[in-house]
Amino acid sequence: MSLDEDFDKLRLNSQYSEHGDIRLLEKHEHKIKTDEISISRGKTTKDKANRATVENVLDPRTMGFLRGLMNRGVLSDFNGCLSTGKEANVYHAFSGLKEGMDSSLRREYAIKIYKTSILVFKDRERYVDGEFRFRKSRSQHNPRKMIKIWAEKEFRNLRRIYQSDVVPGPEPIEVRNNVLVMEFLSRGNGFASPKLRDYPYKDRDDIYHYYYTMIAYIRLLYQICRLVHADLSEYNAIVHNEKLYIIDVSQSVEPEHPMSLDFLRMDIKNINLYFEKLGIDVFPERLIFQFVISEELESFGGDYRSSDDLSLYVSKTLPVKSGSKDSEEDEVFRSLYLIRNLGGLEERDFERFTDGKFDLLKSLIAHDNEKNYKDEEIGENIPDGDVSAGDDSEEDEEDGHTSLDSEDEQDESDDESANDSDYTDDDDSKKPKGKKFENKEDKKQRKQETKDAKREKRKTKVKKHIKKKMLKKTKSKK
Repeated sequence: MSLDEDFDKLRLNSQYSEHGDIRLLEKHEHKIKTDEISISRGKTTKDKANRATVENVLDPRTMGFLRGLMNRGVLSDFNGCLSTGKEANVYHAFSGLKEGMDSSLRREYAIKIYKTSILVFKDRERYVDGEFRFRKSRSQHNPRKMIKIWAEKEFRNLRRIYQSDVVPGPEPIEVRNNVLVMEFLSRGNGFASPKLRDYPYKDRDDIYHYYYTMIAYIRLLYQICRLVHADLSEYNAIVHNEKLYIIDVSQSVEPEHPMSLDFLRMDIKNINLYFEKLGIDVFPERLIFQFVISEELESFGGDYRSSDDLSLYVSKTLPVKSGSKDSEEDEVFRSLYLIRNLGGLEERDFERFTDGKFDLLKSLIAHDNEKNYKDEEIGENIPDGDVSAGDDSEEDEEDGHTSLDSEDEQDESDDESANDSDYTDDDDSKKPKGKKFENKEDKKQRKQETKDAKREKRKTKVKKHIKKKMLKKTKSKK
């Protein structure tokens, strides 16, 4: 009887242990990894083919965006490559077909696809930094996010130029990540209109016409569209139907950008160099710069939104370059440090500014045309009253003791080195000369004058921490 009872207890214990194992398994089953030992499901691995690119831009992800545009009816046919560049490739395509629409009436599109994996153009940071429109969407660490911002930037710039209706440009259609769809400027049969670099000019007057028009466009971009192209050249302008079109505005910035004036000066230089090679007389770069940034033009009676009126004004008003003097002035103008206000003044220029030697380019601001037309010198001294009144209080405290101590040491050395036999030969006054023989009142007055002079000098003295930064900058440049 006792043996049967023992077997029953053993059977109950085994049932209880099985039930406990099941509860324990249910409790921790979500922590058990079964993918490695699964027979039906193989181990997933990343394949490089998923990121492989064709023609440097067409990867599976980009092909998905193009497929989505075709499914939505934006595109119908995607054709071959039109041009390649450092930042993108441009392809030809046709617009989507609507119901009852003839295929011959389809619009031609240019598809600009930016490079994401194989980046050649990496200097995008200086065009995006300081741009108010993209202050919250900057991402330099992820190239795909950066390219997305870059494509959106060009789309918005193109739309601003197209809607302004003062500077011709291709119509932007749509942007999707790194794919930008815009109007294709065609001369027929799928061939693109020639760039300004490849355009066959009819005669010398035709060259002058496009030169004046380009200068007028630079002003209209700055004043009306509120943009600086930042890469304007003969390669980024197209002659379509005898009319000049501006393209490639992905790097264009607003006038409030910290480097907008430098970019504007670079655009003027590029245009002048190109047309000068064609053998025509060009205008000084400084006067073109003045023409672009001036809100009002002297003795201008035309429409400020008309490129024809502005071109006519340029041809009749601005003097052409003549002689080596204008060329030297252009070289000086290219090397000048352009600032919009005193907030843009760098620390290395504080000393020159306080001494009145820094050129703020006052003659480049609006309503100041007369100084340029009279061929005045480039540099203009800043009046003393414009100097900032921020006194170096810490410097005064630090330098106050050192200057006084050095002054006393100098007085002692001067007293020791004074000539004891320094007398005058005048019979009326036979008083000895030199610091050693002066009385207390004269010595006190002389020291007070020296202190006042050094105190005035300390007001315009550069602080020590600024000097250290200046030295570091000069060493790093070397």
